[in-house]
Amino acid sequence: MGPLNFTLLQPRGQTFRLTETLFLKLLGLIYLIAFASLWLQIVGLVGENGIAPAADTLIAMHGDYGWRAYLDVPSLFWFVKSDWALKSICAFGCVAAIVMLSGYWVRSAALCAYVFYLSIVTIGQPFTAFQWDALLLESGFLAIFAGSSLLPIAYRFLLFRLMVESGLAKLFSNDLNWRNLHALRYHFLTQPLPTPLGYYFAHFPEWLLDSLTLATLFIELVVPFLLFAPSRRIRQVAVALLAALQIVIGLTGNYAFFNLLTLALCLWGLDDEYLSFLKPFSVRVHPNSYLNAPVAALLTLSVLQIFDLQPSFINPFEIVNPYGLFAVMTTSRIELIVEGSNDGLNWKPYSFRYKPGDISRGLPVVAPYQPRLDWQMWFAALGRPDQNPWVRSLVYRLLAGQTEVLELLEPPPFPKPPRQIRIEAYSYTFTPRHPRFSSPIWQRTHLGSWLASASLSGAN
Repeated sequence: MGPLNFTLLQPRGQTFRLTETLFLKLLGLIYLIAFASLWLQIVGLVGENGIAPAADTLIAMHGDYGWRAYLDVPSLFWFVKSDWALKSICAFGCVAAIVMLSGYWVRSAALCAYVFYLSIVTIGQPFTAFQWDALLLESGFLAIFAGSSLLPIAYRFLLFRLMVESGLAKLFSNDLNWRNLHALRYHFLTQPLPTPLGYYFAHFPEWLLDSLTLATLFIELVVPFLLFAPSRRIRQVAVALLAALQIVIGLTGNYAFFNLLTLALCLWGLDDEYLSFLKPFSVRVHPNSYLNAPVAALLTLSVLQIFDLQPSFINPFEIVNPYGLFAVMTTSRIELIVEGSNDGLNWKPYSFRYKPGDISRGLPVVAPYQPRLDWQMWFAALGRPDQNPWVRSLVYRLLAGQTEVLELLEPPPFPKPPRQIRIEAYSYTFTPRHPRFSSPIWQRTHLGSWLASASLSGAN
């Protein structure tokens, strides 16, 4: 039986070899960013003395589920559970990403990068549960089949699902602020890590913010359908609108590599004629029609996923994922301030590197790097301590003066670990708009205790 040929599904006279070349190089760059970012943080997050030790989690899962744990948590760390292994996988991932960037052995490098990144994501909870981690795994798995004539359709359909599912999640979340178009009145203030430009967007007139909310819903719910238009010009318009949304999101908030990855996916709406300036670059991935069958299977799974009908056994491998970005809009900003004391009377705050704390500190521009502890503190503030058990582990590590965890924060305010640590909750709002950042960006109100004082004798 010969290879499956799906060339009839492509618009006549339109090829995507140059698109594939550029996308794979960008994917290699994004993998490099993701692995390098984790390399700097992984030991403090899930290392042996980290906040949520991965080795302890794996041992507990194996004790509870036996051999099934290997399928539920597919990871190379089952074989070696050590800080050295965590760093090594990040390093190997960087090498695989660089190979992808080079244009040689792309399929093999994509397979290695996918396996390495999946190994980290599955054991890195709760610090690797972000939708862009899932999006990178799904995008990276498709790249293993580079050379298939079905890839343009598969990647466009992935972008379609990402956008439309995010739009539908907003409408079906019962969040009134999306339905009455007030969502962006709150978004720029309440997002995890606003940028300086986000501060100015937050002070736009309400009518303009509401118009931008409507535009966002239009771009997410209507424009993605244009990606499948046979007309090259219509697809280019769709790409321009989708790219504009990602650029605005990226300029106003620090969303790690999400915006760069989504922009890379937008390239699949452009064919070789539009990207003709890339012709001097050699295309090293040769077409292979034998790869069409697995890509067709992935497309089928993607269609099933829309209706939540995909087989559950594939879920741990994150090759087809649900998406729903910003489904519910947070309307107030609560920040958790970690404080230490030696006498129970005088308290000094620990300073995180990027999240709001000191009201006089400016807004960071840190993407595509993602400070995952800072992000997770934002999520913790949305709930209670019992819903975020890792926070007590963070407190314990700070009380013990654990170097790996302290390196995730600014230098501590104590020469040696304090006797007590507590966490206080504050409501943060932007100050009125001013032309320069010479005045404080934030103003805050103390809400009370979020986590009561703990010591080594009493901390869990």
